[in-house]
Amino acid sequence: MNRLNGKVALITGAGSGFGAGIARKFIEEGAQVGVVDINGEAASSVAQELGDNSLAIQADITSKSQIQKTVDEITKWAGPINVLVNNAGIGHLPTPMEELDEEQFDKIIAVNMRSIYLTSQIIVPLMKSERGGSILNIASTAGISPRPNLTWYNASKGWVITATKSMAIELASNNIRVNALNPVAGETPLLSTFMGEDTPEIREKFLSTIPLGRFSTPEDMGQAAVYLCSDESSLVTGTTIEIDGGRTI
Repeated sequence: MNRLNGKVALITGAGSGFGAGIARKFIEEGAQVGVVDINGEAASSVAQELGDNSLAIQADITSKSQIQKTVDEITKWAGPINVLVNNAGIGHLPTPMEELDEEQFDKIIAVNMRSIYLTSQIIVPLMKSERGGSILNIASTAGISPRPNLTWYNASKGWVITATKSMAIELASNNIRVNALNPVAGETPLLSTFMGEDTPEIREKFLSTIPLGRFSTPEDMGQAAVYLCSDESSLVTGTTIEIDGGRTI
């Protein structure tokens, strides 16, 4: 307990799924957490559950002005942000690569990639001025073991992995560590998107590809996130950890 005592964290996409699980673990470990989500009701529900050390903020993290407003609000509430978790992400239904429409492609780029660029533009200078910080990007096993008919989602997560390593090298001299988690599909709102539809038969087929026989959970992600964002991992940067039950072995 208290491995994140004194830390101020901003978690995007924290209104559900992995983001909410990470927020819960951060609170348990003593952090103050900005619960950021485009769904304001979901963010408020999570923050209400987590108590006074959390702050719900509705924001579209593909908008630089909204990110800036979010950062200002968290800083005023708790002080300088020293942990950033870029968790927000979207997928698409299994679709042949040439058939995915431009609007959906652009949204994947905006949420999965551009948002990390924008949060970095605003938060990295602040971390530099504070002489340190930790950034955690949520990528996916799709970025290292692509599956058919998810090409553009796969590609966006591959970008996240490469960006993580490049950010880590560039920011190391500023005592800013950057790491990533690669979950397999989990019990989140995106599960049915990846599988096409959620039926017992499709679940069984999907689970048969995971040696440990279960999906990633928000708690799994939260435990790993606490390690990578705490001082326990002070020499760890530029790494990606697979939270996948052995699927990518």
